[in-house]
Amino acid sequence: MDISDAGPRLDASWADVNNNVCGVLHGCRDASAVAARFVRAGWSSRSSSWDGYELETSWCQVEIDPVDGPDVLLSGVVDPARFEALGRLLAAFGFAHTLELSDENDVSVREIRG
Repeated sequence: MDISDAGPRLDASWADVNNNVCGVLHGCRDASAVAARFVRAGWSSRSSSWDGYELETSWCQVEIDPVDGPDVLLSGVVDPARFEALGRLLAAFGFAHTLELSDENDVSVREIRG
């Protein structure tokens, strides 16, 4: 997997926000293949564990980690105004997914299934 620091960094206004997005990429066994798709779309990618990656652009920073079975977990911070854009990007990549957006009180406010 190509790791790239070429993409934009998370906007400073989101740097201190608690995680507000979580989800599952269904049927994706390989987090490196997921990370590679994001890199090709202009995001930066860094290894965050043996098999996990941190993905980042100006409006979103997430970690992806494979779990036992055929799924990859996703969690991090997204600009709530761009939550649907993240879902559209995953759909464009061909990933079946479930995403949940939480507010500052950790209450679920929106969900996307794609």
